[in-house]
Amino acid sequence: MEKYCVTPIKNKKNLCVSVPGSKSITNRALMLAAISNETCELHGVLFSADSRAFLDCLMTLGFQVSVDEEKATVIVKGENGKIPEDNVTINVESAGTAARFITVLLAVSGGTYTINSSEQMKKRPMKELLDKIKEQGVELEFLEETDHFPFRMKSKGIGMIETEIDTTTSSQYASALLMAAPMNGMKIHLTGSRVNGAYIKITLAMMKQFGIGYKKKENTYEVASQQFGILQYEIEPDMSAACYFYAMALILKTKSIVKGIHMDSLQGDKKFLDVLKELGASVSETSLGVEVDATGLDSYSGITLDMSDFSDQALTLAVVAAFASSKTVIKNIGHIRKQESDRVAVIATELKKIGCDTKIVEEQGQTHVEIVPGSLHGAEIETYEDHRVAMSFAMAGTKVEGITILNPLCCKKTFENYFEILERLTKE
Repeated sequence: MEKYCVTPIKNKKNLCVSVPGSKSITNRALMLAAISNETCELHGVLFSADSRAFLDCLMTLGFQVSVDEEKATVIVKGENGKIPEDNVTINVESAGTAARFITVLLAVSGGTYTINSSEQMKKRPMKELLDKIKEQGVELEFLEETDHFPFRMKSKGIGMIETEIDTTTSSQYASALLMAAPMNGMKIHLTGSRVNGAYIKITLAMMKQFGIGYKKKENTYEVASQQFGILQYEIEPDMSAACYFYAMALILKTKSIVKGIHMDSLQGDKKFLDVLKELGASVSETSLGVEVDATGLDSYSGITLDMSDFSDQALTLAVVAAFASSKTVIKNIGHIRKQESDRVAVIATELKKIGCDTKIVEEQGQTHVEIVPGSLHGAEIETYEDHRVAMSFAMAGTKVEGITILNPLCCKKTFENYFEILERLTKE
């Protein structure tokens, strides 16, 4: 499918959908299960391009993995911190979690590996993380661009070390080190702007759930070498995916329930529910899942918001902002310029296509984007091989005639049947 013309959803009908499992939780659970001392059955697993890349890497590395996509389960036999195959070639594709987590996993365990990636992943930042493992004696031979994929790694393993990692560029660096730490022991000092970021909180919560003990003093974590493991783990539905349907409630002035989403979610993107409340929607827990109700809204004003800690929803809010009655400013999102696409530039460029006025502001080392609503109209939306661009701008097409999404299947990275669900909603 080269393009998808979104059909508007009319008559303010209520939305009720299911979304796949959380990508962030799925790939963390896969890594923790693999290095544990148990055979762990994971339920509610996300099957997408990113999670399949992670699974393929684990299987190539020799882990015993049993997959049942129909039941959304994966069984992983933990190898107690060891890698079964210590001289293989793997491909992390476009999966940032696989790229960061598995690189550290291999460096800590030791062995000789070649790590390939997609063209998109070759452009994403890795230098700070690679510098950290090089400091511990890991040899890296870069096969194309220095400090980027692909590269060959030779490691004798990394024992009990003390290290520091900056969380500003990517909190995945810190999460990778924290999850690998129980293999041989590690003391990790976190610095930068996201030392208490939402994704680090997910990592720490899941480490506890899997039985990993650690000591914390301010922003320093001491993790002893240890055995750990559990027999079963339930993966939450993906809050990031759910937010598209919650945002549609505001755009369409209707109600939206996402099954299995609850207020006690581990996921940081639940902060987006507070944003929707600030915009005038009501948010409540139901037996099915969280419900967002915007049926009482005639309109909503724009807001000024710091999204540094749940920036995966910056594109979602940008599209919601296009339907507001006044200007929205999304602040402190400079780091999303180095994700699957330059998402700041994408917001500015693609919203202009549908009739908004936009401006990127660089101020005191921070990047903000201003969105002024206009008379909205149809347009072809370039997706830049970025799943979140495709899914966010498709929301605009549920209200505005003539929104066409180019290369919509890039959403397979995290949400393979997104457009199938959207199609169903337009026909119900």
